[in-house]
Order: sequence, then structure tokens, then C-alpha cells
Amino acid sequence: MQVEYLEVVALAERLHRQFLDVIQLELDIRGIRDINNVQALILHNIGDTEMTVSELMWRGCYLGSNVSYNLKKLTETGYVEQTRSTHDKRVTMVRLSTKGKELCALLKEMNDRHVASLSQGNLKSEDLAICRQTLRSLQQFWSRAVEPGMLGAGMLGMAKVA
Repeated sequence: MQVEYLEVVALAERLHRQFLDVIQLELDIRGIRDINNVQALILHNIGDTEMTVSELMWRGCYLGSNVSYNLKKLTETGYVEQTRSTHDKRVTMVRLSTKGKELCALLKEMNDRHVASLSQGNLKSEDLAICRQTLRSLQQFWSRAVEPGMLGAGMLGMAKVA
């Protein structure tokens, strides 16, 4: 089981990096040069909602990137609008500008093409559902693993239960 566990961890990282490569290819094909793949993923994660910067950081996975720096660049290039919360001036709210929504629509089209291609292949919706549930279970396990009191010997008992 250890080999499979470690392979899943490595595959998850590789899949994320490959997804970023796919986003970059889409940007390159369309001649979009004022944004990078990680920034496009940030836009995708903001979507149609308005959220705090901390919510955005919690929601996304931006390997090797500084979310604050990327948000600054996205604001400068006109993809994101930032405002102070009316309830707490220390909190910054982010939402997509019109330009950001247009790029998000292109990413949605890309994802729709991918889903259509997947459905024509050997991968079934049920396969993705099982994969998603497995990855969510691992995410929950790791979330519990980093809780205070669960480190070291506490994890040994948890591993037997899980």
C-alpha cells in the first residue's frame, strides 16, 4: 500500500503541473501574453464570486507562487478588481473584472472541450467520481494529520482507523 500511496501523491502533483501546462498552451494559442497559467487558474477559482484573499488562498493550489503578488499583477493588468470589505477594512475582497470574466469564459470552453473528449474515450463519469472521492478522502486525512495533537504517535492510531 505504501507504493500506491506515494504514487498517488506524485501523480496528484504531476496532474496539477500538467493542467497548468494545458492552461499555458491555451493562453499561448490565443496570444494572451499579459497573464501566466497560475494567474489564469486564480481567475478560474474566483469565477463568478467575490471572495476574500484568504478564501482564495485556501480554495486554490498555486504551487510555487505568491498569491498576493499574482493578485497585484492581475489587478494591474485589469483582470481582477480589489476592494476593501465594508465590514472590516483590513479584509480585501477580489472579483473578476469584465476582462477577467472573458478569460474565464475561454477557460470554461477549454474545460468543456476536455470533458467532451474524455467522454468519447475510455474514461467514464463514474471513474472520475471514484477518483474525486478518493482524492477528497486523502485531503480530509491530511487535513486531520496536520491538526495539533495528531502528529507523531497520534497519527499511528489514526492510520489504523482509516
